Amino acid sequence: MATLGIEEEYLLLNPETGLPVPEADQVAEYLEGSLHVARDDIQRELLNCQIETATPVCTTLTEAEESLLNFRRQLDSAARKAEVRAAATGTAARIEDDYPQLTDKQRYHELKASAKGIVADQFVNGQHVHVSVPDKEAGVQALNRIRPWMPAIVALGANSPYWLGRDSGFASWRIVHYRRWPVQGCTPIFADAADYERRIQRLVDAGVIIDRGVLTWLARLSDHYPTLEVRAADVQLEAQDAVLIASIVRGLVVTALQDEEAGKDYLVPDAELLDAAVWQAGREGLSERLIDPQSGVLLPARDVINLLVRTIRPALEEAGDSAWVDASLQRIWAEGTGADRQRRAMQSGGLPALMELYACSLTAEA
Repeated sequence: MATLGIEEEYLLLNPETGLPVPEADQVAEYLEGSLHVARDDIQRELLNCQIETATPVCTTLTEAEESLLNFRRQLDSAARKAEVRAAATGTAARIEDDYPQLTDKQRYHELKASAKGIVADQFVNGQHVHVSVPDKEAGVQALNRIRPWMPAIVALGANSPYWLGRDSGFASWRIVHYRRWPVQGCTPIFADAADYERRIQRLVDAGVIIDRGVLTWLARLSDHYPTLEVRAADVQLEAQDAVLIASIVRGLVVTALQDEEAGKDYLVPDAELLDAAVWQAGREGLSERLIDPQSGVLLPARDVINLLVRTIRPALEEAGDSAWVDASLQRIWAEGTGADRQRRAMQSGGLPALMELYACSLTAEA
């Protein structure tokens, strides 16, 4: 069975104003003092108002959920000790006018020098899902096959409607923000692993990106693990939502690997249509219509997600994930995406209600 791992990024916020606060050093120190968090589970991100974690390599969805719930509980406790709040939201609803404080790493200072205006707004958090692949060649072919479904993952994982103190009009403003980086969106089609490496190295050699880490494609091969990494979803309000996305991503990758081995044809949407589909998914989430990757026409979002699940159903059943995915999707249809829940909270009680949603959802269990 293919293994999976989940990375999550969180914001640290002032509990009264909702503004990001550069207290990651203090929060990380409290986390390191916890008996329930391994030091390797605590990771730093670009801004000093962010904390990141990663699950261990997991075989089952239960393992992944338990890991996320444990870290989220400990993060919530550590943040409160530091007199701030942690939030699993794809964007900060409000930000200061001043330039944000970076985590003090040389690479982050180089990023600032290369893209100062973009880094200034990088109050964005994603969910990254790693799925094991046999080798780089198989991984590249899987990348080719999963790309038409990346807009559906964007829509399902939308959790960033607010920016600069107002509703952005997008369910995932984070996905729009990332379109400003030089290498973004869905990957092109690669002939093979050698072609993948050649084209990435050419980007680095051109000097437009400082290193391979700035490849902000929605999916890519990991440079550190034998995995394919999907980066299309915002960080999720609740651990259950994150595990749903991880299970669907694993199903997609496993289906792609099996179809490649069987020599099946795969969808190759026009590049401009696929790019528009990502934008449409970021705007609508699951509230309206998405571009169907098979026909290229707009369909109700629920129809597109149901088509995706039907496509990967054999892989879900093989992993024992089918019932989990079906139940979690029923919850999404009933309660909405993270973006929908954030909007309801803001409309019902303003910023205090939104902050309460962040606090409650961080440690919510299924």
